[in-house]
Amino acid sequence: MSQSPKIITTGAVPKQTLTVDVYDEYGEKLSKEVACEQPLTLMLNWQEVVTLMTLGARPAELVLGYLKNQHFISDVSLLESVLIDWETKTAAVNTKETTEHVKENLKKKTVTSGCGQGTMYGNVMKQLENYQVPQVNINQSDIYASLEALTYHNDTYKAAGAVHGCAICENNQVSSFVEDVGRHNAVDTLAGELWLNRGTGDNKLFYTTGRLTSEMVIKVAQMGIPVLLSRSGVTQMGLDLAQKFGITIIARAKGKRFQVFAGHEKINFDVKGEAALRD
Repeated sequence: MSQSPKIITTGAVPKQTLTVDVYDEYGEKLSKEVACEQPLTLMLNWQEVVTLMTLGARPAELVLGYLKNQHFISDVSLLESVLIDWETKTAAVNTKETTEHVKENLKKKTVTSGCGQGTMYGNVMKQLENYQVPQVNINQSDIYASLEALTYHNDTYKAAGAVHGCAICENNQVSSFVEDVGRHNAVDTLAGELWLNRGTGDNKLFYTTGRLTSEMVIKVAQMGIPVLLSRSGVTQMGLDLAQKFGITIIARAKGKRFQVFAGHEKINFDVKGEAALRD
């Protein structure tokens, strides 16, 4: 079995939040938390790729998920090391995999609707042509159970706001959760973690606090996760891609309410109407 890459972190790990003084509508002084945003410049085999703005909670998983989702690297067994240096705010990823194509891919850049101006490089959609995620059914009660489990997270958001949260849920439990200044960073982090662990997306549900744009749907599709759940809305292109990939899209999900935009035939409505709203 191949070994995991060596992950090294140097320098002081940045704080997630900082306490500052604010004044309310009556001029009263209050102490509040703000999210701490950090630049992290990503180098692949010593070639600069991008600078990500991040909370820095799980930087190794973030940069690996980013590189995989952009199709810059694809073989986890060839990864050698990930060096996170918070003094210089750089993340250096080294791999035995060829990276000659990176320079050409960097020329094909699309600024997406991701908050913080997310990007997609190269011909990602061409590589996903005719791709379908695993097809699974889900119970209405399982959606409610996952939403309930998620209420125990979002610590940075509860303290400071200004961040998005993403999670992978399995068997109605949150198996992994991360917050970051952009939802594209959060999904890349979870993608990197799943990839490092040699995991699959079968029978998993992906949750995000952010809107379901084309970028989010593409990244979840690349993880092979069949159900995408959001407390926000969905864009037209995000919906079109979800239907193309066979992803069940559940949006506007809060409490006992949600709207199914794609894949309603794969949901077993086992808790209906007033019975659901009374719980």
